[in-house]
Amino acid sequence: MAGKKNGLVCSMCGAHDSSANPVVTVFEGLNLCTDCIKFIDDARDAQLKKGARAESKGTEGENSIPKPQEIKKFLDEYIIGQEEAKKYLSVAVYNHYKRIAQAAAPDDVDIEKSNIILVGPTGTGKTLLAKTIARLLDVPFTIVDATVLTEAGYVGEDIESLLTRLLQACDYDVERAEKGIVFIDEIDKIARKSDNPSITRDVSGEGVQQGLLKLLEGSTVLVPPNGGRKHPEQKMIPVDTKNILFICGGAFDGIERKIASRLNTHVVGYGHDESGRKKQRENLMRYVMPQDLKSFGLIPEIIGRLPVLTSLEPLDKAALRRILTEPKNAITRQYKKLFLLDGVELEFSDDALDLIVDKAIEYKLGARGLRSIVETIMVDAMYEVPSQPVKTFTVDAAYVQQQLEKAHFEKTRISEK
Repeated sequence: MAGKKNGLVCSMCGAHDSSANPVVTVFEGLNLCTDCIKFIDDARDAQLKKGARAESKGTEGENSIPKPQEIKKFLDEYIIGQEEAKKYLSVAVYNHYKRIAQAAAPDDVDIEKSNIILVGPTGTGKTLLAKTIARLLDVPFTIVDATVLTEAGYVGEDIESLLTRLLQACDYDVERAEKGIVFIDEIDKIARKSDNPSITRDVSGEGVQQGLLKLLEGSTVLVPPNGGRKHPEQKMIPVDTKNILFICGGAFDGIERKIASRLNTHVVGYGHDESGRKKQRENLMRYVMPQDLKSFGLIPEIIGRLPVLTSLEPLDKAALRRILTEPKNAITRQYKKLFLLDGVELEFSDDALDLIVDKAIEYKLGARGLRSIVETIMVDAMYEVPSQPVKTFTVDAAYVQQQLEKAHFEKTRISEK
């Protein structure tokens, strides 16, 4: 037990000087203990933050919200294609933040928020869309995986842990967190397993969907500050989700069959256009409707709380080729900058870029696969060039093929067949 060190007593709380809580003389007549000094520092920091936010709101106001066309233009700098999805997302985000910025209207018209669900194959840019939106708006943003969520009381993460991540992203500033964006990835993995009643509970499927309802709709949720299990002794943080925008994304693998069944795309008889039918089958995702999500296993209550539904199209060869070079953070630009830091100018020939795209399509790796292929190609160059007296380095098709064969890419493809 810490005893008194001298006769000093804190002027604020009356604590005696001890090794656990030393008391210092600030100036004559004012003695403060370590705990009180920390309390004063924290209160000052909180007041400064509050004043900065108030000043920012007063000077910027509603005019600071970028318009839908400005949002889409910003997205165009980082994301290739997906024009329809970018337009839907831009409008939904603009309306959401315009709704937050509005003053209380005398006509009592309450504008409800529009949560978003993005449907599309893996590697088409669902997560990148959400990340880029958050970067533009400078709001707290977090990505959470729906596959780890379970009902309260079961092994796994509680649903409230979504908001714990958001609080951590903004250093537990509740006011900022209540205007943030939560991206729930792999939403399709919590689909209802079966329509048939069962004696066992669907704790990671329908149970999670039902638990998400209160968050998506907008309510005050008690959030454990450090995540993990809730227990009676733990201090909870109340968070109002009314102004938190939820963006859900999922591949919904196999939903094309539900869409095809609804559209009755199977043509029987002679004279039908086989090529047109094939093209329609390849782009079935664009015809996705809420009833298809219900057939897939999402409950109607959660579909109703995700009113903005849009799809992302599979990336074709032209889109992948543009992804390699056009975005601000294109993979080729990243490698050029890496080499430039060593004083070496890196160039990719057109035939090399075409071959990289062909391999990505051949291996069905999508946009994410472009980086893994380029990384495989460039690893030797990144190892050797910094030690060589060269000023330029060119990657051509022959070099790409040589590096892929060296990395056994071709053998992997043959063994998979």
